[in-house]
This record gives sequence, C-alpha cells and structure tokens, in this order.
Amino acid sequence: MLVDSTTVARGDVIVAAGRVTNTSPPAAVAVDVSGCVVTPGLVNAHHHLLQSAFRSGPDTRFLPMREWLTRMSARYVATGVDPELTAAAAAVGLAESLLAGVTTVADHHLTWPAEQDPVELAAATIGTARRLGARLVFVRGTARDAPDRAAQSIADIHSASLSDATAGVSADGMTQLAVGPSGVHADGPETFSALTEVARALGLRRRTQANEQIDVEIAAERYGRRPLELLDQWGWLDDDVTIAHLCGITDAEIALVADSGATATHAPGCDVPMGWGVARVKALLSAGVRVGLGTSGGGSNDAGHLLADARLAMQVSGLIGEPVSAREILASATEGSAAGLGRSDLGHLRPGAVADLCVWDCADVVDAGVPDLVDGLLWAGPGRRPRDVMVNGRWVVRNGELSTADSRRLAMHLSSLLRRRGATCC
Repeated sequence: MLVDSTTVARGDVIVAAGRVTNTSPPAAVAVDVSGCVVTPGLVNAHHHLLQSAFRSGPDTRFLPMREWLTRMSARYVATGVDPELTAAAAAVGLAESLLAGVTTVADHHLTWPAEQDPVELAAATIGTARRLGARLVFVRGTARDAPDRAAQSIADIHSASLSDATAGVSADGMTQLAVGPSGVHADGPETFSALTEVARALGLRRRTQANEQIDVEIAAERYGRRPLELLDQWGWLDDDVTIAHLCGITDAEIALVADSGATATHAPGCDVPMGWGVARVKALLSAGVRVGLGTSGGGSNDAGHLLADARLAMQVSGLIGEPVSAREILASATEGSAAGLGRSDLGHLRPGAVADLCVWDCADVVDAGVPDLVDGLLWAGPGRRPRDVMVNGRWVVRNGELSTADSRRLAMHLSSLLRRRGATCC
C-alpha cells in the first residue's frame, strides 16, 4: 500500500511506484494524491452478478439455506433469466463494483435455463464488462446441470468469447474464463470430473464452494462425509482450485487445504447474515493458505462493496478469537484474491503489474486523528468509496463518478426491466 505516493503507469502497466519525488517521467500526467492512500484495485474473488437483479428482501433474509435456495430459484423462474436480464444485472453489479474500488470481479454464474443458449448468456456478461471497463473473470458454474452439457458449453464460450486466450485469459488481460460447480450439495462426482477435464484441456482455473450450511448437511446425508473430504476424493483440492466460504473449517481441514496448495475465498458479507459462521482467515493464513475476499451475490449480501466486507471480516475475526489486521485483510482483497485467479499481474503496484489502482481520499473528518491511514481505510469511514479508480491504465471513476456509463441510467434500466417482468422488488 502506498501513502502520499507516486505510481507511474505507462499504457496499461505499472512501471514505477514509490514515494513522491521531485522528478516526473517525460510527458507524465500528474494526479494530486496528497492526503490520499493509493492501493491496487480491489479484486472481488467471489460474486454472483445475476443476483444484482434479485437482491434480498424480508422474504429471503435469515432463512435456512434450503429454503433460501428454493425461494431464489422461484424468483429466477418467475422473472425469466435471459441475455437481456443477465446483461442488465451485470451492468448494475459491475458499476457498483467499480464505484467501490473493485477493478476485477470473479462472477460465479450458476443459473442456466435449459431454453437459453449458454454462449449468449455468458456473452451478455462478458460484453457488459468490456463496455464498462471492468476486468472480469467469468466462472461457468453449475448447479445440478447435466455434466456433458456444462462441459461442452465451457468449450463453446471459450471459442466464442476468448478465442485469443492463453490459459483462459484474453490477450488484453481483461477477460478470463474459469469453471465452477456450486458445491457437493448440488453437483456429484460426474460433474466435478467433467469440468476438470475441460479445464485441463483449455488451461482454466477451477473454483467451487464448500462448508455452506446445506453443503455440510447434504454431504453428510448423501455421502457420509464432510465437503472437503469429498473435494479431496474427487480431485478438487489442488493448486488450481479456489474454494469459497469454508465456514466451520476444522484444524485438520485447514491442514488438508494447505497441503493441497488450494486457495480460499472469505465472504463474510454473505456468511454472517446467512448464519453460516465466520471463516478462520487467520488460521488459514498461518497455515500458508492464500486467502482472497469476495462479496458473494446480492441475494445474500445485497451489496458488492468489497471494502465494506473487508471491514466486516476484520471486525468479526475477533468473535472467533483469531483477529486479523486491516493490512492482512486488504492484502486478501487484492493480492490474495488475485492468487486464487492465478493472476500474478493483479493485486499489487509493483513494476510489471497491470495499471489497476484506487485513490482513496483520507483528508476529511472521518480520518481526522487516525494515526495510520492504511489501517484507517477499514477502521474509519464505513462505506468509504474511492475518489478515483483506474483499470488497465484507463480512468473509470473520477471524483467518485463513473466515467464509462451513467450509473443512474443503468439502475433505471434494470428496475424498469424487472417491473415489466412483474418482479415484486421494483
């Protein structure tokens, strides 16, 4: 993290970073960051962008997960999930993310109606991210989908939207493809195997969820095992795998994940209100596990504000007697998340990184008296948003306003679309 510092981007790459000096590169455009903290762009390692159209309400909050899933599914069917809705929800979710300092979003998309073309659904989100200037990791997820259909659609999405990709990452680094079963509660070994096969053929990362409430229950009912035991048995504990949630993880399971080389994603803004518990971030970090941070989707969290969830992660860590510092959580929200994506070019400001960064104004009353501005990014100013945000060398937020689209028009468009489809939320 850099305070009152100079970061030099040439095109879309960081070429220098350090304290302010009296010299500037030729033809440099200077941005005054006095009184500010400059950080890498935040990396949301676990989102469900579609749920930006299905944020939670009184009928879906604080429910057991079985009931929550049933109600969410009914809302998807009643409203109709198609490319139009997918694009509108993604636009809102990605704009919200950029305004909150999130420059990369991993979207675990799990809803694939049989009557819709998976390539068109994926393209709706991928195209929207490009229009808004957000860096996207599109995770072709599954939730009780036919294994062969899911695997074939991944190959089709790769061919249609990432034909120039290397290891699942587009040539400009703005789009990445990954695969991701919802978890052992929704998908069996056949699905995990089919997605492993296509991931290895195309060089894609693998992602899933474990230790959610229903995940633990169904793993015990159906297999007589714990979710992480099953993932290990099915070949899904490895160094190309990232696992979200991990609530209620035991010491033995932490050791298992650490030995496998898998990475983890903490999502407290979902886990806490859903009643799943608090992931043991400090214990995972101490065991050598790289831990990222995610918001999960609007159906459980309502918001895509990763810094707010970083603050929550720091605060609730005290409840389990394993406190983590602001710097540790900020590292999780940047380089930790990037590690799970296999992206060494994201999440830091060292020379060679992509030019994704945030400028946070720390010179107003909420930071007065704060002895450490980096620490204060989380402890002070709840709901803080960045002043400026750059993605790939391009300013996408200036003075707190989205530069690549009219955020209010995006909101109005989604709300209007939902009203036309009879959704009760608008």
